[in-house]
Amino acid sequence: MRQYRIALIPGDGIGTEVVDAAWQVLAAAAARHGFALAAEAFPWSCAHYLAHGRMMDADGLERLSAFDAILLGAVGWPATVPDSVSLHGLLLPIRKAFDLYVNARPHRLLPGVRGPLRAEDFDLLVIRENTEGEYSGAGGRVHVGTPHEVAVETSIFTRRGVERVLRHGFEQARRRSGRLASVTKSNAQKHTMVFWDEVTEQLAAEYADVQCTRYHVDAIAARLITHPASLDVVVASNLFGDILTDIGAAIQGGLGFAASANVNPGGGVPGMFEPVHGSAPDIAGRGLANPLATIWAGALMLEHLGEAAAGAAIIAAMEAVTGAGRVATPDMGGRASTAEVAAAVAAALADG
Repeated sequence: MRQYRIALIPGDGIGTEVVDAAWQVLAAAAARHGFALAAEAFPWSCAHYLAHGRMMDADGLERLSAFDAILLGAVGWPATVPDSVSLHGLLLPIRKAFDLYVNARPHRLLPGVRGPLRAEDFDLLVIRENTEGEYSGAGGRVHVGTPHEVAVETSIFTRRGVERVLRHGFEQARRRSGRLASVTKSNAQKHTMVFWDEVTEQLAAEYADVQCTRYHVDAIAARLITHPASLDVVVASNLFGDILTDIGAAIQGGLGFAASANVNPGGGVPGMFEPVHGSAPDIAGRGLANPLATIWAGALMLEHLGEAAAGAAIIAAMEAVTGAGRVATPDMGGRASTAEVAAAVAAALADG
């Protein structure tokens, strides 16, 4: 029997609840489709930082390298640990150590879910460059605490980094509708973003079957709200992709539906799969969190591992539950708990 080793990092806040919920569904999918999932949980979190002075153990990356994939819940507890510490202490090191340069986030409305727009037929895949750009971490501060204090943050764009994420976007567009949107702000950022545009044009010549359109980030942000169905695959830098996918989450019904995959398409390293809703300390431990984003991330994980049928079955089970409208967490207008929604998806998976 095929077996996959999965590292679970529940993290902070609602992360523990949604990972438990997703694991129930993933286990049901594995049983139905004839493979096994072996999990090992790691306590790395803001609580771990407060106890040990670091977000994860010193050998954490080495230990993670032995797994086939990582399922992350949520990280952050800003009342006790600054977000800059938690992000740079756990998420970014994992992404960079395993060169997970693609952050892929699907955005569409599930049946029965009402978004804030009149549009009902959009199906977006936003691909965010995940290892460099505006989140490279290059820079510093001098004259700290004085009237002359200076802070510098330098964006770093390499030809290798830009070309490979755009190429992945072109490949995905070729598999989908044949439409790709490349996002920059090259009218204002005349070095990095003009460079991105130039690489886009060079690759577009190789993909004559893909309709490639260049957008400034402000223009495509408006288009996501006014005409989301006009877009399909969107490729953007680390910062722009981060912002645009929050719009994508909003129009698909909220952050409770927003899943993401951090992967290296070349393989050989564990991908990391996560919801993007954050740790939500205000509702932590109350069973109110929507687990569908994490369940969806789990489906993306199975697809990446080569279990596409199981991943598709999870999506179909989610659609059956949301379409029926009987079991829903408060953010969906219902009264069900996190665990109850997960149980409903697992039951729909078994029935399917």
